[in-house]
Amino acid sequence: MEFDNVSKTYALDSAGKDAGKRLVALNDVSFSARSEEFVCLLGPSGCGKSTLLKMAAGLERAELGNVTANGQTVQSPDSSRGMVFQDYALFPWLTVEQNVRFGLELKGYSKSIVDETAARFIHLVGLTGFENSFPKQLSGGMKQRVAFARVLAMSPKILLMDEPFGALDSFTRMEMQAELVNLWQQQPFTTLFVTHDIEEAVYLADRIVVMTPRPGRVKTIVKVGLSRPRRRTDLGFAEIRNHVLNQYEKSSSCVLEYEI
Repeated sequence: MEFDNVSKTYALDSAGKDAGKRLVALNDVSFSARSEEFVCLLGPSGCGKSTLLKMAAGLERAELGNVTANGQTVQSPDSSRGMVFQDYALFPWLTVEQNVRFGLELKGYSKSIVDETAARFIHLVGLTGFENSFPKQLSGGMKQRVAFARVLAMSPKILLMDEPFGALDSFTRMEMQAELVNLWQQQPFTTLFVTHDIEEAVYLADRIVVMTPRPGRVKTIVKVGLSRPRRRTDLGFAEIRNHVLNQYEKSSSCVLEYEI
């Protein structure tokens, strides 16, 4: 996944002196995620992280620059790029198994393939026994496991995750981080993960793209040279966390840039 000099502005819905102006959300952003690499986008709210993810998914277009996946310009959504949202985006009227089967059936796979694939990924995320449960009967962490299973069942080459653990309590969040690393190690896939949590980024990532406050730019890219599984109490973990925090604090304060 590659972002090459990407910029994006939005029209302001306002009157008075700002009427007709455009807000600069992203300014000349360039970075890449290599094959089977886990990359975290880290930055404050409003710095354009989710916009970059939507561009990667084909849900938004870059105003300037180019976004490519597997060497091809991203122009629209594609099953080779799976996306996991913070709010799970499950169908509440479908069971766990039906949610996981949905995309496979939509693609027209045979019943035997759908049965085998759904069962395999439900087992992989630890939800065997909950196949007939509905989302309202599940905890937040279990709902996110269903979202993982549904996306992974489609065998994406690139996994896009927009603060998927942001609504979970701290203990469930750490559990889901460990589960994600376990899934990624079992079935490696290129991952682009959006977060504003420094410790989460250090725990998960091979590299961390630290972004400035709006307008979003790449402040620095930090390589996390720690083996997995990682322990938050280890000295090496703390050193990288402090380094990232230092880079984060050096970023300029939020400045609204406009274009006429």
